[in-house]
Amino acid sequence: MSKTIALANQKGGVGKTTTAINLAASLAILEKKVLLIDADPQANATSGLRHELPESSASIYECLVEGADPRNSCLKTFVPNLDLMPANINLVGAEIELVDLPDRNGYMKRMIAQVKDAYDFILIDCSPSLGLVTMNALTAADSVIIPVQCEFFSLEGLGKLLNTIKLTQSDLNPSLEIEGFLITMYDSRLCLGNQVVEEVTGHFPDMTFKTIIQRNVKLSESQSWGKPILLYNAGSTGAINYLNLAKEVIEKNKKS
Repeated sequence: MSKTIALANQKGGVGKTTTAINLAASLAILEKKVLLIDADPQANATSGLRHELPESSASIYECLVEGADPRNSCLKTFVPNLDLMPANINLVGAEIELVDLPDRNGYMKRMIAQVKDAYDFILIDCSPSLGLVTMNALTAADSVIIPVQCEFFSLEGLGKLLNTIKLTQSDLNPSLEIEGFLITMYDSRLCLGNQVVEEVTGHFPDMTFKTIIQRNVKLSESQSWGKPILLYNAGSTGAINYLNLAKEVIEKNKKS
């Protein structure tokens, strides 16, 4: 059975796209068939996998707005078992073009339904906003991973995101669950980092991943090379963190 997971946080710079790329690659390396959907007009997940959209292929924008066949937009990457539905700047227009359409929040759900059976996991990298495309992603998803950076302002923004998730559950997607809060950019030497971990685990003890993504220079280097961390430096802390996260996600979904 396929599982669709959105990665969402309206605050930028929390490691959301880094997590989307590296979790997707780690799941794929663990022999799961994975589709990564880039639902961010900045298209960082697309460029982070060093992927260029072929002229003959449609991006997520054409699938959402123009009704293009999403099966033709799921492009193979250099990571075995990992496909990518790419994005480009045209996705900005979807916020405007979908707004007056009937059932405007259901377009991504219908798009994913056409390809869902081909994958074990579908990850949606959302933009750092709570706009219409992100609402489409939350409506389409079975669950949501919320990356939380080890900074005070990250905690401040959680309330608004949780309210949005509650509204989505009540109005659009009653089955939406929180897959987990993921602590990112953790540095054990900083008191603030430890405080954030205590706050999140204290408020959400059953919904916080045991895996913590530590601040790691190799993760930043891997992005500049356009490679997931497991292919750039498999022995690094970042690679071990994301592999453990993938194992945790797989184990959790065995039980559910």
